Amino acid sequence: MSIWPAGVERTIGPLPDSLGAALRATAARRGEALAIAFYGAEISFAELLARAERLAAHLQHACGLAPGDRVLLDMQNSPHAIIAYQAIARAGGVVVPVNPMSMPEEIAYLAGDSGAKIALIGAELIGRFTALVPLPLAHVIVAAYGDEIPADMPFRLPSVIGESVLPESLPRGFAAWGEALAEARPPRPDTSRPDDLCVMPYTSGTTGKPKACMHTHHSVLFTAFVQARWYAYDDETVLTGFMPMFHVAGMQLSLNGCAACGATVVVMARWDRDLVAPLFRRYSVTLWSAAPTMVVDALAAEGFDEAAFAKLKIITGGGAAMPAAVAAELKRRWNLAYVEGYGLTETMSPSHLNPVDRPKPQCLGVPVQETDARIIDPESLTELPRGETGEVVVAGPQVMRGYWNRPEATAEAFVTLDGKRFLRTGDLARIDEEGYFHMVDRLKRMISVSGFKVWPSEVEAVLYRHPAVQECCIVSAPDAYRGETVKAYVVQRPGTELSAEALIAWAREVMAAYKVPRQVDFVQSLPRTASNKLDWRSLQDAGWAKAAS
Repeated sequence: MSIWPAGVERTIGPLPDSLGAALRATAARRGEALAIAFYGAEISFAELLARAERLAAHLQHACGLAPGDRVLLDMQNSPHAIIAYQAIARAGGVVVPVNPMSMPEEIAYLAGDSGAKIALIGAELIGRFTALVPLPLAHVIVAAYGDEIPADMPFRLPSVIGESVLPESLPRGFAAWGEALAEARPPRPDTSRPDDLCVMPYTSGTTGKPKACMHTHHSVLFTAFVQARWYAYDDETVLTGFMPMFHVAGMQLSLNGCAACGATVVVMARWDRDLVAPLFRRYSVTLWSAAPTMVVDALAAEGFDEAAFAKLKIITGGGAAMPAAVAAELKRRWNLAYVEGYGLTETMSPSHLNPVDRPKPQCLGVPVQETDARIIDPESLTELPRGETGEVVVAGPQVMRGYWNRPEATAEAFVTLDGKRFLRTGDLARIDEEGYFHMVDRLKRMISVSGFKVWPSEVEAVLYRHPAVQECCIVSAPDAYRGETVKAYVVQRPGTELSAEALIAWAREVMAAYKVPRQVDFVQSLPRTASNKLDWRSLQDAGWAKAAS
């Protein structure tokens, strides 16, 4: 028998039919309560619902959004991002989250692959979208994040707020946020059902282009409510919205934890460690969702106010293990344990969480409600006993329907055991005697940079476009702050001149910043396996061993 957290039911029970239904229920119950706090701007649940309804109506009537249409959402963490997400779902559309660091070529791929014709973006990103209108995008709605921040607010604003300003006139096909929210026509009735598509976050495999994970209203609501029950949300719960909301972790705990589950969320557009204490004090934060790097950074802030954690009950996160010394400091100074979890884009965030009353350090936790997770031999696909290392497979309501327009990739991602469909995670782990899962290694070739997934084949494909790169291999390298970072081994084309600094600067212009190699080694040749494939494993292992020594 596995450990189970005290006071947490093993099933979630009936859920609302749709994200829109969940928000309506939240607003009916907590209408005047604070939903979103953003550098002094404050929005109630009733106002959140009203704005989502008006924007949904605009998407339907002015942009022609039909049920099932995909819509790009490319914004920094903000009230606008939360409203836009809820409005797309309420209108019957499918949210396609975009990392605001994505460059025009990457955005064009997402638009083309998803078939999106509409986008909602931050004003600082207009230049990245102009070439996409009128094709493939017909309508782009543009928000300026600072439009409601009071002039006398006491918080230091990130530079992106100043950059996110509407120009005097917008290009053809672009509309201002205020214009969209002035829609007078009501939205059509909400006909979304639990099995209808709600969101398609993109992830990558070890080969090929990024793939969209098809998630329904039910899978989205399931993991939002899993966390609400696991962490015992009540009307006094105040969440942080510091993790990126385009990523399923921040999306589910913060964005939908607010709208669907009725918790207040305190939003940061860009991470600023010096604002942690002031925001925690002002809004009495009770649950902090944070990557380990955020916790380390905040505690290192000069003059950090210990009293800021007076109301804090839980710190939770994942993507990388919390350093033991930092976990010990949290326990010693505030009697707080770092509650780690595990999940994938394919599982809409958590499939595993540590019990709040008995968390284990540097551990994935136990399968959450209604979730069956097992360890199998990745070759024979037979289930392994506790203590043995194998691939984690997961079945449950949070698992994606499949990859958008990728039937072969979908078939490869699943295995049937005892008549049940399980997702193959590609991660190697073991189960201890109490039923906790412990990560061992990655079966897939993936690099985790502060929790962001970087796929070497994608980075290699971009580097090969540089005229001085003859051959390259991307591996992970240790990084004291990010856990891992991206390293490139490069064979330079004869007769060309190239420095590490120049290649890194070039890469920053064509790919998101977290994907850019931070280390570049020039070599005469790259090692190969017996089958003549690049032996990336030997390069990576040698680099980690050298760093350890």
